[in-house]
Amino acid sequence: MTAIQDSPVVSPYQRSVASYWNAERNPVNLLLGEVDGTYHHHYGIGDADWSVLEGPEDTRHDRTIKELHRLECAQADLLADHLGAVTPDDRLLDAGSGRGGGSFVANRRFGCRVDGVSISEKQVAFANEQAEQAGVADKVRFHLKNMLDTGFETGSFRSIWNNESTMYVDLSLLFAEHARLLARGGRYVTITGCYNDTYGLPSRAVSQINAHYICDIHPRSTYFREMAANRLVPVSVIDLTPATIPYWELRARSSVTTGIEEAFLEAYKDGSFQYLLIAADRI
Repeated sequence: MTAIQDSPVVSPYQRSVASYWNAERNPVNLLLGEVDGTYHHHYGIGDADWSVLEGPEDTRHDRTIKELHRLECAQADLLADHLGAVTPDDRLLDAGSGRGGGSFVANRRFGCRVDGVSISEKQVAFANEQAEQAGVADKVRFHLKNMLDTGFETGSFRSIWNNESTMYVDLSLLFAEHARLLARGGRYVTITGCYNDTYGLPSRAVSQINAHYICDIHPRSTYFREMAANRLVPVSVIDLTPATIPYWELRARSSVTTGIEEAFLEAYKDGSFQYLLIAADRI
């Protein structure tokens, strides 16, 4: 097992987030990852195959888990589609890498070096073990680092992404660090939930999501304002809200419900919450 360095947390809030993810053993993450050994920490997109709820009761759980995993893999593939013209000689950064799923997706697709960072010791150790088992530890490495201050060399990355991890940090600090790390012309991509400015303040459902995950969901406008302030120019913005609703509807009828599914569905359907992909170039 890879040795763990000193904790990179810089505030009591970050310490609480790290503690949450160090203790997290949620079946909705672990069981889905066991389908094919790729452990994601995000949600899914695309039309669900509702036939998984039909047929023999004794195999319904397994069918549903596989379908939820297929939908979350589709989300990871879509993010990778927007990382730009990556070559095997490039280096990528997975900011808030969780148990490593997105990093392995990128390495398999591009054959390049990928570094993942997380403030959770358990996530970093788990992901590095996965890299060793997959025989890609020479290319895919995970570090106990703070995405706001990674210590990596300036301009050393071709592409950087956050997959549902921006709601744990101040975006002005995050995008300043990403702009420092990206080579000129490099690509930044995020898939994130954000609250809809036109709705007003965060809705009750959005507040429930914040409380459940110990996070602070940002308004949509903050992403574009802070990108502009940090030389990140959007080249693609996709509203994935309609595409993610089937995932949540299926999850709500599955054996791995966590109690937060209805809050997500309410927020998406009443327009107070949006699920966006934003790709931006570093100028």
